[in-house]
Amino acid sequence: MSVHPQVAVLLERVARSPYPPYHEVPPAVARRLYHDTRAITAPPAPEMAAVALMLVPGPAGVLPVRVYRPAGSGKTELLPALVFFHGGGWVIGDLDTHDVVCRQLSNGAHCMVFSVEYRLAPEVRFPGALDDCIAATNYITANAAQLGADAKRIAVGGDSAGGNLATVACLAARDARQPLPCFQLLIYPATDQRGGFPSHERNADGYLLTRKLMNYFRGHYLPEEVDWLDWRASPLLASSLAGVPPAHVLTAGYDPLVDEGRAYADRLASEGVKTTYKDYPDMVHGFLLMGGVLDVANQAVADCCAALRNAFDA
Repeated sequence: MSVHPQVAVLLERVARSPYPPYHEVPPAVARRLYHDTRAITAPPAPEMAAVALMLVPGPAGVLPVRVYRPAGSGKTELLPALVFFHGGGWVIGDLDTHDVVCRQLSNGAHCMVFSVEYRLAPEVRFPGALDDCIAATNYITANAAQLGADAKRIAVGGDSAGGNLATVACLAARDARQPLPCFQLLIYPATDQRGGFPSHERNADGYLLTRKLMNYFRGHYLPEEVDWLDWRASPLLASSLAGVPPAHVLTAGYDPLVDEGRAYADRLASEGVKTTYKDYPDMVHGFLLMGGVLDVANQAVADCCAALRNAFDA
């Protein structure tokens, strides 16, 4: 199957862009480029009942968390919630780059969304981002009622690097015997830092997330090769995945990460974790945020919302 015609148009636009690739500029510049170009492909931002910023305690000070309440929800309505970790290779991305998708997920699943702004590499390297995400999840779970959320219906999720952080947050909660999330939403997650799956070769160039860009991200977040084998960086290498929350895993066919995402879904299922898996074979990495130019992105968001609703109603 070839890339979707809308993806082909997008790739042509990217090829003609006057901006340098992220991996050719310092992280601060890459963050600005990523932030300032999101609006080009994102759909319009949906209206919400409320959007607010709160600060939660983290390992090295407070962490900003943007809180969304879905349109049509009452001010005192106790809602299920999704703790969301944005993508961007642990180096770029922030609350604004993923604002629209958080709004879509909140409205579509009729849940609160807590979007966590964890610390980025190279200023804070592995496992700093993970420590932040675990701390934020624990705080939100412990204070759910005061925040308007149902403590028994709190899911975690994220895209790409955020999907990696969500998987590991679940494994860490299991191992620490902390309250488990009710569900994990894993959007083209990074699960194996070794980069040895065939899709890393097959989709190495020309599909937005390239081999050079992946090496750039990994070099900033995981500069020590020994850490690539740490299950907190490569959850596919964890000794056991049993006992973690049910999952929905989403992949894209023209993504270098497609094989490791599929492998993670397969292993979850083989170890007794209720798992649904959906591949979008003609899409590329990052497509979920591009509903302004990719119709399939909006369908994929709707699929994610359905998975969340099913988990919350279980």
